[in-house]
Amino acid sequence: MTRPRPGRPAQLDRERIVDAALSAGNLDTLTMRELAARLGVTHGALYRWVANRDALFDLVSEVVLERVLPAEGPPRRAWRPWLAKVAWAMHDQFLAVPGYATRSSRPHRHNAVSFGRLHTEVVAAFTNAGVSSELAEQSWYIFITCTVSWLAVRENPLDLGPDAPRFELFLDTLLRGLPAREPS
Repeated sequence: MTRPRPGRPAQLDRERIVDAALSAGNLDTLTMRELAARLGVTHGALYRWVANRDALFDLVSEVVLERVLPAEGPPRRAWRPWLAKVAWAMHDQFLAVPGYATRSSRPHRHNAVSFGRLHTEVVAAFTNAGVSSELAEQSWYIFITCTVSWLAVRENPLDLGPDAPRFELFLDTLLRGLPAREPS
């Protein structure tokens, strides 16, 4: 029989921290002190779980990208519908968390767990379709930078004209241009 350890029970866990961050407003401007206050703990207690804002963003990314990737991996040949499904899930999930697309679009080392899994599956979609591993990597880079940049612009609109940008037009144009090919 295991006896509970004496003292206060743990107040923090991954889910509680991520839930508080996701509901905090703008993730891009959220401070660790603000998050600690939302959780009702000291910022020192929060730092025992999350070393800094980058680590917090990594935790949030793990959850957001778990929601993005379909349960079934990329199919052998029908990569466009699968990639469109991934892009639409990115659209919905990234824009549901204010500041997430903006933070994702900035150059920084992305979480190897969350973005690494997305990378692996998108590259697999292209290689399954018969693209060389080099061009599959280039296609991944084009897909992720274009999609995340479009979502960041949607989150922080540029004054480029009177019409709202339409994701379906962007995505159709992007997917028609992929996979990458060597210039002739």
